[in-house]
Amino acid sequence: MYDFVVVGVGPAGARFSRRAAERGFDVLALEQGRLGEPLACSGHVSGDVWEYTGPDGREELLQNEVFGARFHVGGPGSTFEDFYKTEVVSNVIDRVGLDRHLAELARDAGADVREEHTVTSVDERSDAVEVEARGPGGVESFEARMVAGCDGPTSRVRRDLGLPDPGELLHGVLGFSDEVDHGDRVDVHLTMPEFFAWRIPRGDAGVEYGLAASPGPDVNDLFDDLVGPSGYDVDVTKRCSGLIPVGPPDTVTSHRGFLLGDAAGQTKPFTGGGILYGMRSADHAAREIEPDRPGTLGAYEAAWREDLATEIRLGHWIRRAYSLPEPIQRVGLKALSGEIGVHMDRPTSAFSREHLARWLRP
Repeated sequence: MYDFVVVGVGPAGARFSRRAAERGFDVLALEQGRLGEPLACSGHVSGDVWEYTGPDGREELLQNEVFGARFHVGGPGSTFEDFYKTEVVSNVIDRVGLDRHLAELARDAGADVREEHTVTSVDERSDAVEVEARGPGGVESFEARMVAGCDGPTSRVRRDLGLPDPGELLHGVLGFSDEVDHGDRVDVHLTMPEFFAWRIPRGDAGVEYGLAASPGPDVNDLFDDLVGPSGYDVDVTKRCSGLIPVGPPDTVTSHRGFLLGDAAGQTKPFTGGGILYGMRSADHAAREIEPDRPGTLGAYEAAWREDLATEIRLGHWIRRAYSLPEPIQRVGLKALSGEIGVHMDRPTSAFSREHLARWLRP
């Protein structure tokens, strides 16, 4: 019997697998397809990501460095307000490579990471959990003391454990062009219904275009407008899409199971990004949960919420500003633009001494 079966080996699943294995637990991690595929997530992250990689992570994964963002209340070519730092704000990385890198760290720690294993059922009992998966050799059954659901916005584990869904699901669309762009600004367009669109330079790896909005038949049309003749007018050579959970449910734990990352809605409400929040939560889970003591799941639930609740709450307020009337958005952006002291993963940093000093600087 395994201590943990981890379903999904994205950043949160790989991080938990690594940390749990380092504690000496017997970990089996199952990924539905090949690691990192299909791509359904942006590769724009804060510099905190390097705290979770190996020593060669930055050299292996970094594509570009970003010093700020141009915020538009309108489409491509519209006027904008510039928000920037004199040091690196964020990094653009090889997103598929990140998943593979983190999974390899989990393997090095002793976790049994298996690709092409699609979980078909999760049966939670009083003394154990049985996970059934379809792999290259047919259907297999695995027994564990606990199961970790790290399997994304439409989590099978969440459904089989009877846990509640995240507050909402947005539809995100990504596309990539072959343009070479080493620019140090991302472009953000506050023109999508209830969310925004973006352009991210990835150095020699091209340019990423994306948007997120409430699910509906017009989301792909909105993306076509963004990259088409009336927008950036570029050829997109690769395109993908996925759901973005916003708002964690009231509980992410059952008797012998727990959720991490997108499955738990552990994302930033104002960007939809969840790589860092998911890995921070994975560290709490690996630290607090004892597989033979179901009561410790409550300690994990308390720990990750204490860490992220305020950031998520403020993130919801920031997102509400996206739906303000355009004249108010323009005035607000103009008043707040310039040099900033804000950390992209921590909305509370807007109240930091560093940021307030820069904002009040004449």
